Amino acid sequence: MRHHIVRHAGSSRSAVHLSEYASRIRTLARDVSRATVSYAFSRPDQLSDALRQRIMEVADELGYAGPNPTARSLRLGRAGALGLIFSETLAYAFADPYAVGFFQGLATAAEDAGVGLLILPLPHGDRRSETVRDAVVDAFCVMSLPDGHPALAEVFARRLPVVVVDEPYVPGHPFVGIDEPAAGAAAARHLLELGHRRLGVAMVGLHEDGHTGWSDRARQESATFEAMRARRGGYQRACEEAGLDWAGVPFYEVARNSREAGRKAGHALLGREPRPTAILTNTDVLALGVLDAAADLGLAVPADLSVVGFSDSAAEEAGLTTVRQAKQEIGEKAGRLLLSGGVAKPERLLFPHELIVRSSTAPPS
Repeated sequence: MRHHIVRHAGSSRSAVHLSEYASRIRTLARDVSRATVSYAFSRPDQLSDALRQRIMEVADELGYAGPNPTARSLRLGRAGALGLIFSETLAYAFADPYAVGFFQGLATAAEDAGVGLLILPLPHGDRRSETVRDAVVDAFCVMSLPDGHPALAEVFARRLPVVVVDEPYVPGHPFVGIDEPAAGAAAARHLLELGHRRLGVAMVGLHEDGHTGWSDRARQESATFEAMRARRGGYQRACEEAGLDWAGVPFYEVARNSREAGRKAGHALLGREPRPTAILTNTDVLALGVLDAAADLGLAVPADLSVVGFSDSAAEEAGLTTVRQAKQEIGEKAGRLLLSGGVAKPERLLFPHELIVRSSTAPPS
């Protein structure tokens, strides 16, 4: 995608602010030029870690958040793009229905503003931060990073506009997502209200360690991805409110969000005695795999097994009951917050979710 430079009326004001700041910083740090100060924000790779840290410490003292990003792009001719950071491979991102919907919304906002989109994938287990440090962008959209990822700290160190989507929530910064515990509880409550008491759970996206297999409560609760931890908490809350012992709910975790992984999880859960009459999954892709496993075993859905997915992506054709989330609207909102021209309020914006009941769920026979 070709990057476009967007002109901004505040560029001269930003340059004055930087000049004043450079003058003030020289009173606290020796041999620091205006260009060096600018590099600390726009080209951190050109400075030693110690020098950059010293400049950033003084910046905090003086309350300086860095030069206007659009003005900097005009001076250096480098940006005109949003940076999108997410915790998966590029190939996965363009195959996952939820991610594709989100990308479409974000790209719509970027295209309307005449800027490009720079995608910065950080697959599970990739703890690098230089990807962020070297990115030539005017703002960052962070989507689904695990707790404590070093790239997130580097994002904030860049002093550019940032919006976090889905996870993790960082107080003091704009966040866009859904009420994950409530959405998870709605999915589980639907099965419980139908009369199911033998539930099973198949989930992906709890940890980065590549584990596939049974997951005990300690592992569930220590999940490093906040949104999935909260969604699972919603399942548990609904079960306990209905008098169901969560410790007795078999929980199978997979490392990849794929239909084949869902099939494997389905076979594991449906091989238990007594067999679950209903299975909760945290993605529609896994749910489709569970439906495949049921077909392999000659089980009728929903007569022998009820299945619930999540996100309403590629679910309608399969008749899958799922929780719909506004993926495109979330992406577009995140983009417009970043491109609004001002500083986005540090608020938590939660989009509505909706339980969509289709033919994959019914009372137990």
